Amino acid sequence: MHRRSFLATLPAAALLPRIALAAPVAYTPGTIDRHLDAGETILVDFFAPWCPTCIAQHRVMDKLKAENPAYEEKITFIVVDWDTYGRSELSAALRIPRRSTLVAIGPDRREIGRVVAATSYDEIKALLDAALTVASA
Repeated sequence: MHRRSFLATLPAAALLPRIALAAPVAYTPGTIDRHLDAGETILVDFFAPWCPTCIAQHRVMDKLKAENPAYEEKITFIVVDWDTYGRSELSAALRIPRRSTLVAIGPDRREIGRVVAATSYDEIKALLDAALTVASA
């Protein structure tokens, strides 16, 4: 392989782990109820594409999902667009204080835990581990 060809493929190769991850479900009204009614454990992610904290949280979650595929196999990730639903009934019902809030909910509709504006690997891992425990029960 020629050096230039090899170097040209590096950016594409960097995307491979990201491509392998399943896409989260985009929230629309009724999405959460449908998944909970189906007996799923969910992680609701209040996200804004312009939010640096949200982006940092996604990087950590992508890393965790790559390290442990069971997260994506057992937990349904639902992304709620903060710009559209930040002041919605959903946000009020879940008492969401701001974007960059992650809330894990079990199939019994009880909150498992939440992370607000944190980007720590350990904090997000603890939330995903708690959700995985409920999902695997």
